[in-house]
Amino acid sequence: MRLPVRVTPKGGRDGLDGWTLDVEGRPYLKVRVSAVAAEGAANAALLAFLAKTLKRPRSALRIVSGETARVKMVEVEGAVQADFDLAFGVKP
Repeated sequence: MRLPVRVTPKGGRDGLDGWTLDVEGRPYLKVRVSAVAAEGAANAALLAFLAKTLKRPRSALRIVSGETARVKMVEVEGAVQADFDLAFGVKP
């Protein structure tokens, strides 16, 4: 299952800021990571944070689009919507 995420690098700490909507009304998850956006460090921190939060192995997650953008699409292998709802709350 795919998860839309907006990442804030150098966010002071790794943490979840909850769901929000983009200008077109599509929900995405806001996550901050303490890592800088250089050489893939923020992407690695994002995937590690999401894996820990979802209680999945890191190998089950991958970025399928937005590798160099703030808004990314993360694929979580074997996940269902109920997993996301439990870990991040229900989408708006």
